[in-house]
Amino acid sequence: MDDRYVRRKMLNRHRTYQRQSMGLVFFAFFLVLSLMYVRLGYLMFFRADYYGIQAKELHERERRIKAERGKIQDRNGILLAGNRSVSTISVIHSQIKEPEKVISLLSRELELEEEEVRKKVKKVSSREKIKSNVEKETSDRIRNYKLAGVTVDEDYKREYQYDTLASKVLGFTGSDNQGIIGLEVTYEKYLKGLDGSILTMTTANGTEIENGAESRVEPIGGWTLRTSLDLTIMEYTDQVANTLLKKKQAKSVDIIVMNPQNGEIYAMACAPEFNLNDPYALPEDMTGLTAKQKTEKRNAMWRNPCVSDTYEPGSTFKILTTAAALEKGVVKMTDRFHCPGYKMVEDRRIRCHKTTGHGSETFLEGIMNSCNPVFIEVGARVGVADFYKQMKNFGLMNRTGVDVPGEAGTIIHKQSNVKAVELATMSFGQSFQISPIRLLTCASTMINGGRSITPHFAVSAVSADGTQMKRFSYEEGEQVVTKETSDLIREALGKVVSEGTGKNAGVAGYAVGAKTGTSQKLPRGNGKYIASTIGFAPVDNPQVIALIRIDEPQGLYYGGTVAAPGISTLFSNLLPYLCGN
Repeated sequence: MDDRYVRRKMLNRHRTYQRQSMGLVFFAFFLVLSLMYVRLGYLMFFRADYYGIQAKELHERERRIKAERGKIQDRNGILLAGNRSVSTISVIHSQIKEPEKVISLLSRELELEEEEVRKKVKKVSSREKIKSNVEKETSDRIRNYKLAGVTVDEDYKREYQYDTLASKVLGFTGSDNQGIIGLEVTYEKYLKGLDGSILTMTTANGTEIENGAESRVEPIGGWTLRTSLDLTIMEYTDQVANTLLKKKQAKSVDIIVMNPQNGEIYAMACAPEFNLNDPYALPEDMTGLTAKQKTEKRNAMWRNPCVSDTYEPGSTFKILTTAAALEKGVVKMTDRFHCPGYKMVEDRRIRCHKTTGHGSETFLEGIMNSCNPVFIEVGARVGVADFYKQMKNFGLMNRTGVDVPGEAGTIIHKQSNVKAVELATMSFGQSFQISPIRLLTCASTMINGGRSITPHFAVSAVSADGTQMKRFSYEEGEQVVTKETSDLIREALGKVVSEGTGKNAGVAGYAVGAKTGTSQKLPRGNGKYIASTIGFAPVDNPQVIALIRIDEPQGLYYGGTVAAPGISTLFSNLLPYLCGN
């Protein structure tokens, strides 16, 4: 075989290999092209909507328009919480043309450190907020500078018309206008509204297109919350609370004023209050305090003691012991007792507030005299099992369901642990703890004919055009005690004022009923007391009930001496307003 033959054969093989390779490349190219056509067809016919939206979003920038928060009104439509127009100042990095000028002007107008503004201006982001809640006068000046890349967006800031009035009830909002405490947080979903938006056309790199199309979705304002609060009653109540706080140099003074027939709360004062328009300001020098300590002090300042605190109610609780005994039928108002100034229970000598004793007295006189030995014996007649049964029936073991957050539950012995001594002290309001709102709600049931109620603030929610959108309803009407028991209790408490320990709660021209109370704070013997009085009027058909609680009064500390006069002062103003002359 000569060389020419070999070369020819190799050349043929090479050509055959080339043809095969080219065929393979062509096939691969055809396959890829086919797949691309299939993919393109899929995207065009099945994913067109999705990618259309993506492309639109790439060329649109959305800016929120804040919805105006719903107002809070009293029962007569008087504004308690409203809004003030403010602005939010932001920068768009890709549109800024004169960064140093922007930094200088914004730091000066917004009273911010230049370095703080510089960091935000230099940050590469679609939008960077510089400051919110900027007053309209300032934001108008910034808008007039016409700085490229600086936006001024409309916003609202919560404004409270009466600063400290009912601060722990109304609550306040945060920087995002969201409820933090009180009614503001309970009714957030009704008050917050629905934000709107502005969609602006931009280039692919985020620069707004001058004269580009712009679409706007208008915000929907929140609903107005109409409450049972009454501004006139609130102001009277606040005045009495602050007067008592100052006069008795007390730690705090709490007052609740309520309609005992339906649970509508007219006023709730917790002195000292805080300024709703500056809720983070502490009333003392914060120098040297850690961040944690400041937070703890603010939480204590915002806490609503009428709802969230518990205490030993003392003799005001005798209203419930009376009801339990009358319901069981173990005592009549004419039954006679003897008080030598103390009562022996097992090995314990439990004294009466009148150490020389009341001597012989009827049960009615025992109520009027607030005599502990009488109530010890009455509690023993009821017995542990029925005492607990009645307390559960009265609702004492449950929360009231009042419509502000943080309600505390009753702290009480397990029934199995209650012996004669525990029952004796419980019968006159010691050795367990209850919240003020729970006690007042139970007392309301005892004087309103025996019907259960739910204490509350919210009455209705109304849209911006005045249309009522929701009427709030509450559980009530269950017969807890008989009308006969309720009538007897009302009459007895009326005599407490006309002839007994509650004389200082009286108001000329009106029949007022009341029960006073004094309890020593734990640990016993620390010299710290809580003085309190529950009062209501008129006796024959109660339209208002109130609880005054004075925590750690200095000097005289008996409820009948320091809290009952507060009821008299309060009712002297309220009864002509509520019931007429």
